[in-house]
Order: sequence, then C-alpha cells, then structure tokens
Amino acid sequence: MATTTPSGWEPVIGLEVHAQLLTATKAFCRCRTSFGDPPNTHVCPVCLGLPGSLPVLNERAVEYALRFAEAVNLRVPEQSTFSRKNYFYPDMPKDYQVSQYDEPITVDGWLEVDGGRVGIERAHLEEDTGKTVHVGGGGRIHEADHSLVDYNRAGVPLMEIVSRPDLRNAEHARSYVGELRAVLQAIGVSDVKMEEGSMRVDANVSVRPSGASELGTKVEIKNMNSFRAVERAIAYELERHVRVLEEGGTLVQETRLWDPDREETRSMRSKESAHDYRYFPDPDLPPLVLTDAFVEEVRRTLPELPDARRQRFVTALGLPEYDAEVLTARRDVADYFEAVVRAHDNAKAASNWVMGDILRLVRERKLDDAPVITEWPVAAAHLAELIALIDEGAISGKIAKTVFEEMVAGGAAPRAIVAERGLTQVSDEGTIVTAIDQVLAANASKVDEYRSGKDKLFGFFVGQVMKATSGKANPEIVNRVLKERLGGSTS
Repeated sequence: MATTTPSGWEPVIGLEVHAQLLTATKAFCRCRTSFGDPPNTHVCPVCLGLPGSLPVLNERAVEYALRFAEAVNLRVPEQSTFSRKNYFYPDMPKDYQVSQYDEPITVDGWLEVDGGRVGIERAHLEEDTGKTVHVGGGGRIHEADHSLVDYNRAGVPLMEIVSRPDLRNAEHARSYVGELRAVLQAIGVSDVKMEEGSMRVDANVSVRPSGASELGTKVEIKNMNSFRAVERAIAYELERHVRVLEEGGTLVQETRLWDPDREETRSMRSKESAHDYRYFPDPDLPPLVLTDAFVEEVRRTLPELPDARRQRFVTALGLPEYDAEVLTARRDVADYFEAVVRAHDNAKAASNWVMGDILRLVRERKLDDAPVITEWPVAAAHLAELIALIDEGAISGKIAKTVFEEMVAGGAAPRAIVAERGLTQVSDEGTIVTAIDQVLAANASKVDEYRSGKDKLFGFFVGQVMKATSGKANPEIVNRVLKERLGGSTS
C-alpha cells in the first residue's frame, strides 16, 4: 500500500493516545489493576457504580500525569476538574465515564519527532471502561450469539494524550506514536503494551486541497493496536478521502474501525460531539489543586528522556544514530546496554551484541512481553567480559559465538567457559607459522594456482589453517603471515 497522498491534497492528522497508567490500584478505588486475571474478580461498589459509593482519586495517577507533563513540555494549570461523560455502553457500568473536559490537568505541550515539533493540546486523566467479549461469529458484535462483559478493566486509570493536527502523513504519525511510547516507558508511567490494550491509538484524519486553510471533513479511526496498524489505517483512510472527493462524492463525519484482516476501514457510527456526552462536573470529586512542592518533587525525580539519551549515545559514546535509535526504544534495553558499557568500555561492540544476539533471544523468549525485562538471557557483566576477551585477543569473534551459546545455556561466566574448554585463541606467531607451512606444503598445487593469479584461493588457505588450529588461530595473524608466505597481498 502506498503511504503518500496524491498531489494536490494535504492530509491533516491528529492522534488521541490512551495510555493505561502503571498504578497498583484503579483510578478511584482500591481494586487491583492486574491484566489477565479471571473476569470480574477486581471489582467493588465504586468501580461498578453502585448507589452510595464514593470515589477517591489515586494520587499516583496524578503524579504520573505530572511526570508526563514535564517530559513533553506540558503546562500544569493551578486547578483541574473531573467531569462525568455520559454514554450508555454495556462496558461502562455507571453509564458515565469520569474524565476531564474543560479543565484538564495538563495543557499545551509538544514532542520532538523526526526533527520537528508535534503539538500536544492536552493530556488528561480519566478511567478506562470494561471489556466486552462477543461470543460466536468470529468475535464481531453483529455476528455474535451473545456477549459477555468483564469489568476488571473498568476504572483503571487512563491518560488521554491529544495531539494537535500537526501530522501530515502516515509515516509521521507512526513515528509520533513510537516516540510517545518510548517516553511513556522511559518515565515509568505505563507498560505501553499495545497488544494488551494498555496503549490504544485513535486517529482523526481529513484532507484538504493543498494551500487551503479550511479543514476538511474529519473521520475518526479506531481499533489500531500496533505501529503497523496505525500507519496502514491512516494511509488507507487518506486514500479513501481523496478518492471520494475526486469522484465528486461527499464525506461524512463518522467513526470507522480498522479491519486488519481486510486492511481497510469500515463505518462504525456517526461521530459524536462534546455536547452529545452532556459533560458536567462530577459532584463527588472536588477540584484538583496541586501545590508547587508536589509539582517540583515530580519534576526532580524525572529520569533521562529517550531523546536526550539518544543524543548522548551518539555524541558521548560515538554510536551511529541507527544504533542509538534502536537501543533507546525501550528504557530497559538502554539500561542493559549502559550496564555492559560500564563494565567494559567498548560501546560499538556492546551495541552490536545487544541489537543482535541479545534482542534476538529476547524476542524468541518473549521476554519483552513484561513491562520491564529483568531476566536477561545473559547478565550484562558477562556480556562485557565476553567483549573484553575478544578485545584482548584471547578469543576470536567466531569462538565468541560458541562461548555466548554456552553462557545462554548454563549461565557461566565466559572466562570460565574459555578456560574449561580450552578455547583460548592462539596468538603465538611461531605456532601459527608452523600450521601455515604445513597447510601450504600439503596443498602445493593450489599454492601454484594462487601465485598464477587465482586470488580467490586465499580464503581456502585461511579456512585450512583455522581447521588445523581448531578455529583458535588469531585471524589477523593468519591473514598477515599467509600473505607473506604466499608472496604478496591479494586483490
């Protein structure tokens, strides 16, 4: 699918990202927020909206909202209020959602993405809904035999992050979501697991003629649970808008669902406006007034942000920008990498091992399913020791791969493995010369062919020497001595 908009049209895209906050309990009650537990086991009169129950705001959720505000340059007003957003879905047991409307907790910030700023209009607190499961007919409501509702998720604290319509193509939108995800994880406020619904993205999409100032008809896209889905759903909808308009049709403001199987959007319902929800201040929750001391304490404890860390990896550690981008996509990966570098100062080698063998095993073992990776395939100190052995010339890169597999299998330190198995690299030039002379004597005809111009035979000789030394010979010495013995360098 093409992700560019036909010439003559300008896309206008804004995103609403809902991030579940990583609190132990729900937004307004003491029920647990753990994912995957049996249905309706974490409910109480408050989150079920039973008569007479009263909500109490979770202080940690407020702290997390302020932490995010500091990370993305949002302003924190002196006062914010909670409102009731009224609608009637089975997954909302109170028939209203506690959210924030005209006085949100944070406003007017921005995030640096791809060398430019994307405005963030607001990031406000609200409670999540329950989860409806449609049974039968492929899980779709219009085909289901019946539906079940699990209220474990109802009341889990959410932060809704509303961007300004500053995004201009599908790739830009994907980059914004990726950077936002990295920030949320880095500051420790959400596990941002899109596949579990703890980070959900809605897109508001429209197009207008290039150079026009008036906005086109807006459509909201829901059901995007991966970076790929965000990019492809927006690209599809932009193409649909242009096609309808160029064919003389009319777009309607509506909400559409992304169907990942058919890779298309389909109409869900007409788009609601604010007045449809009949917002009014929640009488059970007083205005939230934050002290300067509380805000300053949150600001003081903010960790290093992904963009700053990325730049430091490039400037201070000398990493390529690509490496820095990969390593800072997850805070735990960046922490692990830095632990390796602290133990042995070879940043590029550490980056290669982490991005290659370590992350391969992380993906295979699904260790990244956890909010934070704690059980790494290899301890950071052991990986650093392995890199040190290579740098010292004690083992070759090829032997290092064998040692690494044994480290993964048994957890032993690399020096112990090398000593136990006798894998120390042979760097004694006299020993290597002897092996090379034996190989050349046993392959005299190939030596003549090489000297007559068949340069590709050089690799054959290297292989024979490595075989004769059980793969332990220092490759640099082997290459140098072979060239000397064969009479010059290869082309």
